[in-house]
Amino acid sequence: MNSPKGNLALVLHAHLPFVRHPEHEQFLEEDWLYEAITETYIPLIDGMQHMVRDGVDFRITMSVTPPLCAMLRDELMQTRYVRHLTHLLALCEKEAARVAQDNELRPVVALYQEKLTRCHELFVNEWKCEILPQLKTLQEQGVLEIITCAATHGFLPLMQQFPEAVRAQLLIARDDYRECFGRDPVGIWLPECAYFSGLDALLQEANIRWFILDAHGLMFADPRPENAIYAPIFTPSGPAAFGRDRDSSRQVWSAEEGYPGDPAYRDFYRDIGFDLSKDYLAENLTPTGERKFTGLKYHRITGNVGPKEIYNRAWAMAAADAHAGHFMQSRVDQFRQLNEALPCPPIILSPFDAELFGHWWFEGPEFLELFIRKSVYD
Repeated sequence: MNSPKGNLALVLHAHLPFVRHPEHEQFLEEDWLYEAITETYIPLIDGMQHMVRDGVDFRITMSVTPPLCAMLRDELMQTRYVRHLTHLLALCEKEAARVAQDNELRPVVALYQEKLTRCHELFVNEWKCEILPQLKTLQEQGVLEIITCAATHGFLPLMQQFPEAVRAQLLIARDDYRECFGRDPVGIWLPECAYFSGLDALLQEANIRWFILDAHGLMFADPRPENAIYAPIFTPSGPAAFGRDRDSSRQVWSAEEGYPGDPAYRDFYRDIGFDLSKDYLAENLTPTGERKFTGLKYHRITGNVGPKEIYNRAWAMAAADAHAGHFMQSRVDQFRQLNEALPCPPIILSPFDAELFGHWWFEGPEFLELFIRKSVYD
């Protein structure tokens, strides 16, 4: 039997709303950025750098939106993130002492200490609080393609009556990308993957060569695409449109049908910020004394009925390894079916919110690295 032929395109969309508030010493929504840096951006970059050092021949595409770039470059946000990380490490020390005699909780706290210490070492000591240069280096090494997004992540179809506003969204994004990464963007993640007739001309003006649509965006094109969503189509002005593959996407992002809902994985919602006393958590409450997520979560998903059980890292990593292998074999099977139906090797495009990996799905970065390594070596 011939091996199936085709290409899998992994695309991550890294975006957060702009949450800089210098008028407040602490601002709750800024925690969104700090959590994403700790749980998603640093682990993803660390994993990619690890694969580069190991000589793994991989390719990932990742959008980094202008609002996110602005926050990651901001000295105030960088300083506040280091403060946030320092408070978390101090909380971990308290927790290590509190659970020292608990054989189930002790390794979970040790895991957080290890991860947070690694974040501090990379962000403060090695990267000098700068994340974007790490992404730029990965792009220059040829393993990462960084794409852009509209300047404010605005929903472009709502602006189509004001083409000058859409034009500004695209050209400002291009100029911001130039400043951050020293070149022009080739691709763009349209906010909500939303397109309208005529947008292609404005993309062409910004010299953006390709963008992503949901599956129906391609399937209702005129004329209908010969290869369904498994090959790009070209717009009248030139930029190409790629369609999202729902099957591969659903396996990863769906909490009900996908891998993240496995009972071995860490539960996102059960956090010690809501379990322990306010007196104990005094340094980790809001300025008004309200509870909030700390990021220290000790339970696994377990199931929909009954109490949550304590997280077991070995079980979670075994699940991530099994799911990475299953995802790879599913794509092989999918390619085999598509080879029989299409005249050319298909492109399966799987786009995801970057924050799914690590923030919402704690084991997501490990799953991604395991999948890439299996794909390369198998």
